[in-house]
Parts: sequence; structure tokens; C-alpha cells
Amino acid sequence: MFAWAMKRKVILLFDVDGTLLSTGGAGRRAMARAFAEICGVGDALDGIRLGGMTDRLILRTGLERVGRPFEEPIFARIVGVYLDLLRVEVERSEGYRVLPGVRELLQRLTGVNGLALGLGTGNVRSGARIKLARAELHRVFDFGGFGCDAEDRAELLGLGAARGAAQLGISADEARIVVIGDTPKDILAARAIGAECVAVATGSHSVDELREAGAERVLESLEAPEAFARIAHGE
Repeated sequence: MFAWAMKRKVILLFDVDGTLLSTGGAGRRAMARAFAEICGVGDALDGIRLGGMTDRLILRTGLERVGRPFEEPIFARIVGVYLDLLRVEVERSEGYRVLPGVRELLQRLTGVNGLALGLGTGNVRSGARIKLARAELHRVFDFGGFGCDAEDRAELLGLGAARGAAQLGISADEARIVVIGDTPKDILAARAIGAECVAVATGSHSVDELREAGAERVLESLEAPEAFARIAHGE
């Protein structure tokens, strides 16, 4: 494969759900079932718009709804059950699919010298791996910032950027950092860490909504002809 070289080293942080793939609701089903098993309430997550939320924030919100404090032991218990259920839900989900253009884009990006390809996702690390593994996309990403790192999305993106910089042998301040996501929360978190954001309208938000949220660049999907240039080179 022809290896492109970057003038300035680049760290890419991809969101998972709605950006790289759709699990067909597997994540929500597994989380709701786990919450019900541990807390005895089956509808605590109903009506919560999960897009862009971290797993920690989702569970904090659910616990607040049922009048229980957020504590690390109960978080760990719910997540443990959730991961077991997620493996089953993802594997049997008929709606699971890799989103348009993702495989082709990732293949091109892996041939770029001076580029670190990572994740910036509200999923806990193991949850992200489970979701990606069905499509064998987990092998593409060497690092990331995850929902188990922080409840705040900007904070986990900052950690992901630092890990990418370490892989490149530079400081994060020396790199061009690009967040690729599908929600206004991705855009706001990218801005909070001084990163660029390429927003993609393959989740639950339209092109217009993403533009109004302040994304520098918005794509209909990662299949767009300009996706590679906008993400890799900022064009």
C-alpha cells in the first residue's frame, strides 16, 4: 500500500456508535437489562437520549432516577453484567452494521505515516472492543479515550489524545488532533480540548444540526469522496 506522509503529525479519535457502526440497539438493550438486574428497575433508562453520553454518565443518570447514589461498587457491578449481556446482544443483533465508507476510510488511514488512529468514545474500553470485534474493526485502533477513563467526554478525549501523542513520540500540543463523531456532544468536547471536529450525519443528528452545533466540517457519511482529505489533511 502506498504510504502517505503527513507534514504535521495527526491524532484521530473516532467515536464508535453512530460514527463507525450501529449495533441495532444492542448497547441500549444490554445496559437496560443490566440496570434492571442490579437495581430491580426495568425502565430507568427509558427516554434518555444516549448518543454522546459516556457509560458512566448514563448509569449516574439512571441511578439518580431511582434515588440511588452513584458509587464505584455499584457502577462496577452494573458494568460487569452489562459486558456479559453486550456480547450476546451484539452477536445476535440483526440490525448490526458497519456504517457506509468506514472500512475503506480506515484502510486508507492506516497507510498514512505520522498518523495515530484511535478511539474517543463514551463506551467503556471493553464495551467498545465488543462492539467493534463483530466486524473485526477492533484491530485497527491501538489506543483511545474511553468511558471508563472519565465521565466527562472532553476529559476522556484529552486522555486519548495524550495516548496518541505518546505513540507518535511527541506531545499532544505538537499534533493536529481531530475528533470524528456524530453528535453535538462530540463537537463540544472536541472544542473543549482545542481539537478539530469532523462531524458525520450517520447517527441521530442531521447535517444542519451538526453545523449549528459548531462543527468545522460536516459529512453526510464517511463514504463521502472528501472524507479522507478532510480528516487526514484538514482540507
